[in-house]
Amino acid sequence: MRYSEFGTSKLPAQQQLEAWQAWYGRVFDTSTLHAGDDGFTAHARAWNLDGFALNHVTAPGLSVLRTKTLLRREPVDHWAITLGRRSVTWLDTGSTTLTAPAGVPFVVSLGQTMKNEREADDRIQLYLSRDSFHGIAPLLDACCARPLQPAGGALLADYMRVLLRNLPTLDETDALRLTDATRAMIAACLAPSAQRLGEARPLINVTLMEKVRRAIRRHLRSSALGPELICREAATSRSQLYRLLEGEGGVGHYIQKQRLSEAFSMLCDLPATTTIAAIAEMLCFADSSSFARAFRREFGVSPSDVRDAARAGLPPIPAGAGAHEAERGSFVACLRGAPSLAGAALDHRA
Repeated sequence: MRYSEFGTSKLPAQQQLEAWQAWYGRVFDTSTLHAGDDGFTAHARAWNLDGFALNHVTAPGLSVLRTKTLLRREPVDHWAITLGRRSVTWLDTGSTTLTAPAGVPFVVSLGQTMKNEREADDRIQLYLSRDSFHGIAPLLDACCARPLQPAGGALLADYMRVLLRNLPTLDETDALRLTDATRAMIAACLAPSAQRLGEARPLINVTLMEKVRRAIRRHLRSSALGPELICREAATSRSQLYRLLEGEGGVGHYIQKQRLSEAFSMLCDLPATTTIAAIAEMLCFADSSSFARAFRREFGVSPSDVRDAARAGLPPIPAGAGAHEAERGSFVACLRGAPSLAGAALDHRA
């Protein structure tokens, strides 16, 4: 896995746009939508893996062209899947037009001319080589410059966010498993079938788990946190939520574990003037005694032990405690524990 990064913020304002244009110049012609603005502060990160790349780009409003001249100069014909996170994208391929709202991914082929425009945005992009993704070529070509089905598009957007969040921490061995996993996930999102959904099920569950985790973390201090709120925010059914968290001891147990984890961080970070009873109340425990019992069961030490160790600059828990729990259900655990993803022979027939 190769990583590259480029930004314009440290350049003089009058050189920023030109530097950005040079960075993309062999593949795209770029121009700003607001020529009168001072400077062009933009940033790009790219992870190049086996057969595909993931880019994360933050930039002001842009017009981007892929012209016939560029096709001859740099005849790369990868597919590109783009997820704009803040801005609507307008796309014109000459034969079709598409307006993609923020949060909705869309597919294009770099083997054709196109123009797209969008205002300032934070974008995630997958570039897929035809050699590595030829098995699902009909699916990708059929979706080029067309609106994706809502359910599949939402799942693909979530998966792209999961990739961006996890790629920086993957080692080389785990990264090697990503091409097949990503191929399976894209196929399941673009053209769902029982077979494709089955092949991608471990990644679908991890992607949903990320949404559930985020929903729970947002509401840890709310007494309203429960299955109904989680299902609403994670856009899932109650039965699906129960199945997902069955291995974690159930919804209530998982919420309590997240609250205890938050309490642990608070005991390490908050000033000693915040009492343990106040932390228990903030995190919706019935009283400080029930909080202390649950805390000791989870971590093997009392809340006061953690606070005292933090004051002394000592590690409050023996190294490695809870490591298995932290990894279970994670993206990395999915890659390592799902052999069906490491060579999935996808059925790409219509």
